[in-house]
Amino acid sequence: MKRFLAPALLLCLLSALPVTALGREATVASPGGNLVVTISDEGPQATYAVTLGGQPMVLPSALGFKADFGDFTQKLTITATKAVPVDKRYTMRQVKQSQFHYVATLLTVDFENARQQKMSMEFSVSDNDVAFRYLIPRQKNDNPKSAVILEETTAFSLPAGTTTFLTPQSKAMVGWERTKPSYEEDYRVDRPMTERSQFGEGYTFPCLFRVGGAGATGAAGTTGRSGSAGTTGASGTTGSSGTTGNSASSGTTGSAEGWVLISETGVSSQYCGSHLSDYKTVGASGAYQIAYPMAGENNGIGSATPGIALPGTTPWRTITMGTTLKPIVETTIQYDVVEPLYEPSLPYTYGRYTWSWLIWQDNSINYDDQVQFIDLASKMGFEFCLVDNWWDKNIGRERMAELSRYAQSKGVSLMLWYNSNGFENDAPQTPRQCMNSSMARDREMAWLQSIGVKGIKVDFFGGDKQETMKLYEDILYNANLYGLQCIFHGCTLPRGWERMYPNYVASEAVLASENVFFTEQHAKTQAFELTMHPFCRNASGTMDWGGIIMNKYLSKDNKGRHKRYTTDIFEMASGITNQTAVQCVAMQPNNLTENELPQFELDWLRAMPTTWDETQFIDGYPGRYVVLARRHGDDWYVAGLNALKEPLKLTLDLPMFTAGSQLKYYVDDRKSGQPVLTTLKVDKKGRAKVEIQPNGGIILQK
Repeated sequence: MKRFLAPALLLCLLSALPVTALGREATVASPGGNLVVTISDEGPQATYAVTLGGQPMVLPSALGFKADFGDFTQKLTITATKAVPVDKRYTMRQVKQSQFHYVATLLTVDFENARQQKMSMEFSVSDNDVAFRYLIPRQKNDNPKSAVILEETTAFSLPAGTTTFLTPQSKAMVGWERTKPSYEEDYRVDRPMTERSQFGEGYTFPCLFRVGGAGATGAAGTTGRSGSAGTTGASGTTGSSGTTGNSASSGTTGSAEGWVLISETGVSSQYCGSHLSDYKTVGASGAYQIAYPMAGENNGIGSATPGIALPGTTPWRTITMGTTLKPIVETTIQYDVVEPLYEPSLPYTYGRYTWSWLIWQDNSINYDDQVQFIDLASKMGFEFCLVDNWWDKNIGRERMAELSRYAQSKGVSLMLWYNSNGFENDAPQTPRQCMNSSMARDREMAWLQSIGVKGIKVDFFGGDKQETMKLYEDILYNANLYGLQCIFHGCTLPRGWERMYPNYVASEAVLASENVFFTEQHAKTQAFELTMHPFCRNASGTMDWGGIIMNKYLSKDNKGRHKRYTTDIFEMASGITNQTAVQCVAMQPNNLTENELPQFELDWLRAMPTTWDETQFIDGYPGRYVVLARRHGDDWYVAGLNALKEPLKLTLDLPMFTAGSQLKYYVDDRKSGQPVLTTLKVDKKGRAKVEIQPNGGIILQK
């Protein structure tokens, strides 16, 4: 029997549904009616499916889990359904927008297994997003009161021809000083679903898919980072080298039918983090499945399966869908379905920071060099200076207090680096053993507060086990008591944490700027990386990529080692396209003394905002190019990056600017490659023609 649950006024409560040979279905539509989710108990497993505008985006896919007290993967029966409207508003300051209005329909579906054990599911359905989770009650006689979830069979089956934009899950306790998984693996783009992940452990969230992608571009299913000649631009227009586009279609991709971004949110100390398995072929079709952490993560400490108190819930699995990339880039579902877990102890502030370690490395962690970077921050009007590893050995705690006083006298606040713990990895950097127990944290954070430090960067975490999720939460909660903000590195991605933990700032969880320093190969692929993240990693949460790099060469003397392959304007524009409320501007003291940077670049960096009131996707294609618009107060910033090997000519729709407006136009000169500040006029239709050079960028603003 099928029941349709309309999104707004036509809500109904269904209970004691009659059993039929065909099973039962419950269907719920988004408030706009374009996105429809269908849940069915027909067949051996319960399934869900999703359509957008009548087009299948997720094919019937398995639901269910196995717990230590019961099997909810087979022979489930829908016993009741209930739908209610959701309409909530909230504010945040440290993400891609500041004012939120979430309108959805929340459908609760009650299930019973063959042993008459019960569980429910919630589906929160908005116009471009689906979030769902399991609700597990106590059973007969009010027991059990706790449970271990042994396996989740939740699956994601996507239409044939879908191509993937994924980064692999690493093996556990491998890599440098056994610090993996650190979520710093390469992306492969436009690949077939059947391709096995690099390490055989599946894929790290978030996972991006192009539905109907096969054959839609010449590159689908081929190897490549930044696209190849003859491919289709993201706006559906083509040129001889795939270098022309028109943003009027907001990223429509030729014959592609749409985009899907899969992730999760609401993961706290009450559950483990998850990822997607490799693609599993079943009969003529296949699917990805929710996968739990590897047993070897966290140096083998803690269970790979989560334990929860009952009644309890699992985290939300999220699916964002669009016929264009606009809903993918602009989604806020990771925040919409979670709530703050505690109040901020003070009104936290955001801004820019200097960081010596990126180019000057370990030898710079001494008192005199840090004074130089504090002075640099002060001269540029930046709010913070990050002092990295070994400060306790090389500077010492007494002199660190002195350094903090000096920074404050210059209008700058310090952030300090810490190793997360003593047993999850072999990383030698200190301070160690300061963040892995409540007593150590209390002692350390009280000291940090007493000397005026405003934030900490904690590095080297052990994976996604519930044990590790608890460590993240404990650090955040204790830090808030002492007015400290937190950045995590060598870590998992955030899962709604910006809203759940108000002193959380950002996570690395990406192949970040340090790799540009380490190898020339990564320097050459920087543009590819930074045109990927707005569509996947940074779409799902704040990202500390770690550095708007202004040195021409990746060396202290700005002459040796390998060069930086991106332009100055690319680097500046990345400060807009990379979203984090505390942004690293990896300038060096020599950038102010060598007279290499034009005054307009210095002026722009001094005024660059890091918090946003609104974000709009303009144009782009993952790994090739991106153009985003972000608003800070009344001021709009439009930034573009090009990872292609050819100049990219685009006609941009810019509704945020008045027709006829004269804009500041930061761009790379076509012939010399030098940065230029000129002007550009928006035409009567609200459009502007731009050209972005290879490895280059643009910025437009009033």
